[in-house]
Amino acid sequence: MNIAAVRENWEGRLIDGRFPLLQWLGGSEHSAVFLTKLEGQEPRKAVIKLIPADAANAETRISRWEGTTALSHPHLIRLFHIGRCEVNATPLLYVVMEYAEEDLSQVLPLRPLTPAEAGEMLPPVIDVLSYLHEKGLVHGHIQPSNIMVADNQVKLSSDSIHAPGELGSSALEPSVYNAPEAATGAILPAADVWSLGITLVTTLTQHPPTWEKSGQGEPILPESIPEPFHDIARESLRRDPRGRCTLGHIVARLRPTSAPLKTVAEPAAARPRSRHRIIAPMAAGLIVLVVLAGMRLVTHRTQTRPTSTTGKAEPPAASSAPRPSPTRSAEATTRTPKGVVVPGAVAERVLPDVSQNARNTIQGTVRVSVRVSVNPAGEVVAATLDSPGPSRYFANLALQAARGWKFHPPQIDGQSVASEWILRFQFGRTETQVVASFGRVAINPPPAT
Repeated sequence: MNIAAVRENWEGRLIDGRFPLLQWLGGSEHSAVFLTKLEGQEPRKAVIKLIPADAANAETRISRWEGTTALSHPHLIRLFHIGRCEVNATPLLYVVMEYAEEDLSQVLPLRPLTPAEAGEMLPPVIDVLSYLHEKGLVHGHIQPSNIMVADNQVKLSSDSIHAPGELGSSALEPSVYNAPEAATGAILPAADVWSLGITLVTTLTQHPPTWEKSGQGEPILPESIPEPFHDIARESLRRDPRGRCTLGHIVARLRPTSAPLKTVAEPAAARPRSRHRIIAPMAAGLIVLVVLAGMRLVTHRTQTRPTSTTGKAEPPAASSAPRPSPTRSAEATTRTPKGVVVPGAVAERVLPDVSQNARNTIQGTVRVSVRVSVNPAGEVVAATLDSPGPSRYFANLALQAARGWKFHPPQIDGQSVASEWILRFQFGRTETQVVASFGRVAINPPPAT
């Protein structure tokens, strides 16, 4: 498949009579990925992936995708539709998937994750892998580009899931993220642990580890990697899959009082049976922020959700969001050492004024993240770039607009307090969308700027 030709000529086509190819998002030698939309009462963005139907494993691929549609996990990208089609007399398979705003590979060229951020990224990924392994499946393709943000949650891609021992698509494309045994097609649960170890090192250092003796022996891990991540990476990257640590041991090692990792293979019965057991140690506190793809992602620590701004306190979702995110209500409270906290909400937003000439220069989406400090009256008193994106022009527009936002301030025991928010601007060729995430209360806000 000629990806250059696909990008130039296929946009605007209709797949299977119902899925328009709205925008080319990327691809590889064997696939092409486009933005599309799902029709309904509220049409929403989705992603469609196309692969040649004459590939040797086409029937196997269809079978895998069909099996994946039956899976249900909050941190797994959903597959909506599967089928066959033709474009320019080329037979293709397609799968329509949940739209993800970002993936981890987009932030790593800018900076590594901090240890705290890596510690918050790992539990949902491990949770998904535990779920898959208990169902007799493996992911087979853990790497930064497949750790995504969708609907304000960390989610794993799902189009590569298959049964252990089955020749996976990852075996066709050698990668440092693939375990040594993957070269034979023997992708077992232990191979996911290897890939997770490589991904962990990469997120903390911006580079995968290196090995002595041209890929043989033990990995050379930078001393700058703190514990427990150094131990987790070392024990995940044993060349012999029987010597690697298990997901259960990684979860235990992430706990502050845990013992060092064991490398003895763990029986299936000992693996965590519920995602709640994995997430439970992380559940204390009001809101925990995870920086992913240059933006801080609010993960759930209470039953509240981040605010998707629409210029009003009550949200229909912004048009760019894959699904609407409800505004925090007065009943959505939590308790901190200072008392009962009611999270705030957006009261008024200001969108950047972007000329059409500037929009015409955009390829894909320009994303800018702005951190704002808000006083107890709900006014922005300081705004700084949290992730400037690739363009100083659009970064400045986002910064100027953010200074005009107003908020309903959070309250502690009935008293309005200062707060901090992240405003995520997404500039496209036809419109600008913004999603606001409540970060934390700030008792001593910075002076106005």
